[in-house]
Amino acid sequence: MVPAAEGHIYEYCHFGEQYLFTQNAPPVDVITASFGFQFENWWTRAVESLAARAGLPVVASVGNGTNASDPPLYPGAGSNVIGVGVVSSVKTGDPTTDLMHFALAYPDQSTLGPTADSRCKPDIVAPGNFIVAGAADDRSYTTSGDWSSFATPVVAGVVGLLVQTARMDETLSPILSPNGGNCAVKAILMSSATKLPFWRKGRLTTEDDHEVPLDFVQGAGMVNAMGAHQILTAGRFGPGNASATGWDLNRVERDLPQVYRFAVDESAGKMFTATLTWNRHYAETYPFERIAGTDTDLRLEVWAIDPEDSGNDLLLDYSDSKVDNVEHIHVQMLPEYRVYELVVSHADAGAQATIRSERYGLAWTVGQRSHADSILWYDLNADGVVDEADLVIFLANRSLWLTSPDAYLIGDFNGDGVIDRADLESLFANQSRRADWHVGTATN
Repeated sequence: MVPAAEGHIYEYCHFGEQYLFTQNAPPVDVITASFGFQFENWWTRAVESLAARAGLPVVASVGNGTNASDPPLYPGAGSNVIGVGVVSSVKTGDPTTDLMHFALAYPDQSTLGPTADSRCKPDIVAPGNFIVAGAADDRSYTTSGDWSSFATPVVAGVVGLLVQTARMDETLSPILSPNGGNCAVKAILMSSATKLPFWRKGRLTTEDDHEVPLDFVQGAGMVNAMGAHQILTAGRFGPGNASATGWDLNRVERDLPQVYRFAVDESAGKMFTATLTWNRHYAETYPFERIAGTDTDLRLEVWAIDPEDSGNDLLLDYSDSKVDNVEHIHVQMLPEYRVYELVVSHADAGAQATIRSERYGLAWTVGQRSHADSILWYDLNADGVVDEADLVIFLANRSLWLTSPDAYLIGDFNGDGVIDRADLESLFANQSRRADWHVGTATN
């Protein structure tokens, strides 16, 4: 996946002794782990400490969903780690089609957040069904199934492509920095992610919760390698005048926000996406306890600006989680505005604190709404056709919603926060609709 890359495979205990316990960064550009444990431990905190100290992107799986009884697994559930869930492949019965097309991240197959301390996870999701070597003999192959263990290397590979690109262009080299480079990489990945149908902050309710930055099962969305490359190569922009797509690795001082201003040629129908990330701080020696007193709480805002009259400036959206070290905005832009500002600040500005500044990674982009007319809004079993089988799933989800309205249940097609008659009518209106990848004659 990364032409110039070479892989280093480490035995778990050896890696812990040689690198985590000593906090000496291994000679690699990205660490990936396709396993995890239910509870935080000294070595998972050591992973977070090493990621922050070395600016090293760490990519780890968060678990295989409620069917596997998985809570968000560590180290993927860690604050400074890129936690990866899985996007299920479609289920047509044709292996070629199923390996080429992917559906949604489902709570029964991709572990659902939040973590025990109420943080959002996963950060991002990725396809996990691939052709792998068979277990029966040395000549057979099979499909892997939809597992986060296989989705995680996909995200790590995209990180590798970003690293390779940055090594070829000195102006992009800050993402390689030991001083927060992992934050810039994480922000780029999350801002470029594709929002799948039903994406909404937190659980599937009507509120776009300003204190919950990510969807509890999709994270920021599905990894998008081309989108990540486009944000990276758009260039680094410091505070002040910037492009409508770009990124930065910088510091924000308390009581002195960092403001990025950009213009767009046409706002109508466009979506603005931005991600702010920063590291939590851990001790450098065993047992690598969290140093909560050195952590900061940052805030991300996007404003629509009237250059002629500041009285018309409008706070379009903001993200201000009290527990996460990521803030994420995905909001529709306004056709009457062409100028916008992205503002990074301390959420507790003016408060007494020992930490006066924080290093952060920031990435943003302007694009079209994704998957607005996707059949996957209604094809609930992802077989490529909307039929009675989807109705059965819908009715089951509606019954469960009546007893557990806070559950993450797919079926609220109109986004009003309830699964009701209006959604049933939408499902009937799409009956017999077929995906263009469906095995057989396509009608859509």
